[in-house]
Parts: sequence; structure tokens; C-alpha cells
Amino acid sequence: MSQEIIHVYLMPGLAANPTIFEHIKLPEDQFEIHWLEWMLPNKKESLASYAKRMIEKIEYDNIVLLGVSFGGILVQEMSKHISLRKLFVVSSVKSKHELPKRMKLMKLTKAYKILPTQLVSNIDFLAKYAFGETVTKRIELYKKYLSVSDKQYLDWAIENVIEWNQEEPNKEATYIHGDKDAIFPHSCQGNCIVIKGGTHIMIINKYKWFNENLPKLILNKP
Repeated sequence: MSQEIIHVYLMPGLAANPTIFEHIKLPEDQFEIHWLEWMLPNKKESLASYAKRMIEKIEYDNIVLLGVSFGGILVQEMSKHISLRKLFVVSSVKSKHELPKRMKLMKLTKAYKILPTQLVSNIDFLAKYAFGETVTKRIELYKKYLSVSDKQYLDWAIENVIEWNQEEPNKEATYIHGDKDAIFPHSCQGNCIVIKGGTHIMIINKYKWFNENLPKLILNKP
């Protein structure tokens, strides 16, 4: 009797393409990985509406859904409209209360509406908002991973991070966070797996941890 294949869908972070998951490898006799990609939002589209459109890209039932950063916010919204085997939220926030002070201030003042997202051709600007660090010596890395530079998408994405209104963590989610995350520094508290030395891009540079531990977490093995 052949073993049921578990389908694992991966959602990248703000402005990132799914090649951030290129080193994530799970045993192929048990799991099949699918990459999700950002779509352009419709004009003034709600995050809930966008989440429902993203669900339409999922072809299987009882899936595992993993999202990184803003993708982690999105998969939490998706989980409200689809039955999941497992939900993983990586390098993200559990609720609006974990957003950093600068984002809360932007929400209060609506300052995000005047962010210069037309400067997306400036890869350093994009890297700072997406990964929490400047390019320095990693410019080729960022050019590779940060390819979603449409102004309409960026305006929408930044607004929906800052205006996200979830009050409580999702009780069904497994939250995974790095203790050196500069974008979301307040997300290691509560029900969370904390990766020591993990930064906001740990899905890229700590992929070995995920390759080793995701199968056990999906299958509920110690």
C-alpha cells in the first residue's frame, strides 16, 4: 500500500519570489512541495479577498501551508477559509500587537501612504523593507530573491502589514521565529518555536533547520 503524499505549499515574504525556498527539501516519498507566488492585488482589494484568490491556486486537500513574513500574515488569513493539515508561520507576527512601534506609529499617522515605493528600482530600499537589512555585499542575493517590484503591489502589501487587525494568535498555527529578527523583534514570546541566531531571512540561511524539523512537526513526531 503506497503512502499518502502530503502536499506542502510555501508562501514567500513581501516582495520576494518563491526561490527563497530553493534549499527547502523534504523527503520526496512523503512530501511534495509547491511554491506559491504573489499576484497583483486588485484595486483597493482587502487582504481577505486576496487570501481567497490565493486559495484558488491550491489543487489538493488537507495541505500543509507555510508562510514567511508578510506571507505568514497571508497564510493566517487563508487558513480562515480552508481546511489545513498544518499551518506554519515563519518570521512573522501572531497578531497586530506584535507589530513594531514604527509600524504602529505608521498606522496611527497613515505615514505609510507616503512611503516612496516608486523607488523600487533601488534594490537597497526594497531589501531594507523586505529583509530588514541593507544590501552591502549581498546585492546579487537580493536581486535574485526580491523580484516583485510593482508599485501597486508594494503599496498594497505595506498597507496590509501595517493595518493587519488580528487580535489573537491562531491557535492552530505553529509559529517559528528567530531571536535576531530585526523586522519583527517582538514575536518570540508566547507559543512559538524560537530559532537561536535566526534573522528575518532564516528561511534562506537556516534552511537546514527547516529541512530537519519540518517533517517531524508536520507528522507530530518528537
